[in-house]
Amino acid sequence: MRLDVQTIKKDFPTLRREVHGRRLVFVDSAASSQTPQPVLDAMADYYEQRRCNVERGVYLIATEATEAYETARRKVAAFVDAPVEGTVFTRNTTEAINLVAYSWVRRRLGEGDALLATEMEHHANLVPWLEAAKERGFELRFVPITDDGRLDLDAVPQLLADGRVRFLAVTHQSNVLSTINPVSELVRQVRAANPDCKVLVDGAQSVPHMPVSFRALDVDFLAFSGHKMLGPTGIGVLVARPELLDAMPPFITGGSMILDVTLEGARWNELPHKFEAGTMPIAEAIGLGAAVDYLEGLGMESVRAHEVELTAAVLAALDTVEGVTVHGPRDVRQRGGAVSFLVDGVHAHDVGTVLDHEGVAVRVGHHCAKPLMRRLGVAATARASFYVYNDEDDIDALVHGIRAAQAFFAAVPERLEPVTTERDPETVGGPA
Repeated sequence: MRLDVQTIKKDFPTLRREVHGRRLVFVDSAASSQTPQPVLDAMADYYEQRRCNVERGVYLIATEATEAYETARRKVAAFVDAPVEGTVFTRNTTEAINLVAYSWVRRRLGEGDALLATEMEHHANLVPWLEAAKERGFELRFVPITDDGRLDLDAVPQLLADGRVRFLAVTHQSNVLSTINPVSELVRQVRAANPDCKVLVDGAQSVPHMPVSFRALDVDFLAFSGHKMLGPTGIGVLVARPELLDAMPPFITGGSMILDVTLEGARWNELPHKFEAGTMPIAEAIGLGAAVDYLEGLGMESVRAHEVELTAAVLAALDTVEGVTVHGPRDVRQRGGAVSFLVDGVHAHDVGTVLDHEGVAVRVGHHCAKPLMRRLGVAATARASFYVYNDEDDIDALVHGIRAAQAFFAAVPERLEPVTTERDPETVGGPA
């Protein structure tokens, strides 16, 4: 079913804004999506009607809050076709990956072992492994990328040849190149080389935009964030095989994750509560459940089809602008709706500044993927990323803004540094 974008737009309060006297064109959803009114209403209902802690009280509104929280968990688990007991709420993708880094990788990999990742990983799926390798002494290996932004699968057999790779960490969809990686093929290869190899998939960019089945991927861990899938900030998810969670020690201790405590030690609660220490982001979890309802109401097949159609139109439109270079695969079946690009003679930050004055919100910088930027030979790119509330009018506004940037900088002397004096958001580690 084709998405009715004009009706969808009405559900998003922020999209009613004007910026710099122009309508807001929000094409930065790969960083954080907008939030629809039903999600805001679900969170407000918690605060207004059943504002209390969960998993503890026996009074009415406490049981109502707990049921709302656990209902959200069941919705999220069903959304990615995962076991409920293996669905753990975290703050974000980054915390979910760190949980695995501390509770699985640090305790099982050591000297003589290797962990395989790729050159296109977000820092959140790279730095935890760098730190763990430094502490534990295992080797890091990386699948290279081709010049068109895809994983070089021909290089994988050699990386696996000695049978020492015990863990694979891979993004399902690149936040820079938008490449959709062949996870199933990678899983097949690593498990052929070492049947006990565990696999973690960073689904931050894929889960919001296409149907994703944890069971069909046949992986061990899947991490994603609420704020990229129409939900609130401060809520993420780690999905894992329950038997692995059973074998893992908790990442953080205290609160309801404890079953019993003596002065000699403690026993942990059952799954998934074992990994949810302290007071959790209750309203945010409920909001994420409402976001899942919203996406399922649209239909994830329809969401994906809309983005394929829109991405094809974006790439075609940018091809009409002389001096624009797009990074990533050209085949829209192999990529998502994030489009990273450069404009000849104009720094990416200046492109972003001019676009902002035209009402168009894009991301600029290294997108928390500095090793990938070095592989591409660039310091930064501009990135326009599209979602369910974007349409052809937004593409037209993006192209108009790029042409405005070209016209402006054609009239001023060449500069080596961006004109904007605003603090670079990349220096403070903003989410990509």
